Amino acid sequence: QVQLVESGGDLVRAGGSLRLSCRASGSSSSISAMAWFRQAAGKQREWVATFILSGGTTYADSVKDRFTISSDNTKNTVYLQMNSLKPEDTAVYYCAAKTFGRTFDGGFWGQGTQVTVSS
Repeated sequence: QVQLVESGGDLVRAGGSLRLSCRASGSSSSISAMAWFRQAAGKQREWVATFILSGGTTYADSVKDRFTISSDNTKNTVYLQMNSLKPEDTAVYYCAAKTFGRTFDGGFWGQGTQVTVSS
């Protein structure tokens, strides 16, 4: 099994930056991809970005050119660098991991970290 712990959420002003971290433990060697999702109050969960461990990153159009997902394999940690933050980015951000052949919905999830962007 895999355990995920997010950190780095905070209150920031519009236009500011923030970096989220997600550390994986347990059977992390079986992970094939990791991703960030977010859920704003009263809204459905939204996919943000994916890091494929074999190589490759993808982003939602709403965060493209502003957010960057990366990984430090020596620390079993994935990051989400968020720049030019907007009030619309306010949400609880969740880290997710999956193994090969599975979906994120059926994978592992962290507890989430709150990001609030003020105008």
